[in-house]
Amino acid sequence: MKSPTYSLGRWQVLHIAWPIILSNLSTPLLGLVDTAVIGNWGDASLIGAIALGGIIFSFLYWGFGFLRMGTTALVAQAVGARQTVQSRASFYRAFMLGSLIGFLLLILQAPILDFALSMLDGSDAVESSARRYFEIRIWAAPISLAHLAIMGLLLGHGETKLLLLLQLILNCSNIVLDIVFVVFLEMGVEGVALATVIAEVLALCAGLIIVYRKLNAHDNTLKVPFAILLDKAALKVMFLINRDIMIRTLCLIFAFAWFANQGAQSGDITLAANAILMQFVSFAAFFLDGFALAAETLVGRAIGADDAQFLDKAIYYASELGLVTAFFLGSIFFFAGDLMINVITNIEEVRQVASTYLPWVIVTPLVSVACYLLDGIFIGSTRTQEMRNAMIASLAAFLIAWYFFHPWWGNHGLWLSLEIYFIARGVTLAFYFPKIKHTVSRSA
Repeated sequence: MKSPTYSLGRWQVLHIAWPIILSNLSTPLLGLVDTAVIGNWGDASLIGAIALGGIIFSFLYWGFGFLRMGTTALVAQAVGARQTVQSRASFYRAFMLGSLIGFLLLILQAPILDFALSMLDGSDAVESSARRYFEIRIWAAPISLAHLAIMGLLLGHGETKLLLLLQLILNCSNIVLDIVFVVFLEMGVEGVALATVIAEVLALCAGLIIVYRKLNAHDNTLKVPFAILLDKAALKVMFLINRDIMIRTLCLIFAFAWFANQGAQSGDITLAANAILMQFVSFAAFFLDGFALAAETLVGRAIGADDAQFLDKAIYYASELGLVTAFFLGSIFFFAGDLMINVITNIEEVRQVASTYLPWVIVTPLVSVACYLLDGIFIGSTRTQEMRNAMIASLAAFLIAWYFFHPWWGNHGLWLSLEIYFIARGVTLAFYFPKIKHTVSRSA
């Protein structure tokens, strides 16, 4: 085997992962603050409104998550191959595409909202508040999607400290504005939405400054020849990758939306309890994603450099550290879960229901760690077709499980179906995993 292009050890992976983990921690913290400032108004329907509003924007923004994931993979591979111009071109394509999609969402906001609310079975009070939330937050759509491309560029270059800075600007400003608008100005769900819009604007401005300095410092130019930017072969690759990731992501969002919708049909109290517990799941997911995103960067770099030894080490160390982290998260939820629920809401009925279903959250990190890590590995290697197929099969497993278990066990059956979904994602990706090994040359 040839000598490795890059050295890699456990501490190098941690060096890349820890800023991602810290930046990701601020994201579920923001969700917790959103829920907490509304949860202490004493109206369970407002918690449900934030939950349903978040689901709608999950469909809109996560559905276009390829703007981040595809950019990370393509930039990381270009970095590994030392193709600076291609790295910039991948970012420019994603940034322009994200801005365009965002403006289309603005134009189509009315039918999007009507369709979304028709698909979600919340009470009249929940849907009314969710509508007010949406009508304000949607104005950040072009900014939010362009921001995904910036994140992809920074991750692709392994500039995780800059990503941490950018995410802290976004989420900390959002948290501060949440408190100002909701606690002090008593603006309710409108205040939560407005805080998000202003924070997105601040983050985009900071991101553009970071990108300018990063790209200009590398070789003192931001230019990309027009012929390279619109190269048909590169555009086709981007289209295929983005298509597969979008289908995969929509399946993912549909599963979580289905979960939330079934909770909504059980009443506002169950909906609010599930929304709180899903904040814990998000907390764990973003934590584990620190190592999954590190795997994206490192695996992409290995693919670009055609370095099998580096690829093996990246997969091994990211998986090892991710598993340790999953045990740690499960322990936190076991010992402090009830306390966290009581901090988030003062509604006693919601507290009791959330505590009843807390054991499902405790086991979720260990059940889900494999699928998160494999997601990062497959994205970094741009094996997006396999990711798409695995997610479709996993969604089918989730719905089948729900069909059998939910009628018998109610909300417990719903949570069991979610755990089966996580397991199915890991198993189906593991089935395709051997193909990753053939992505790089293993000749001596």
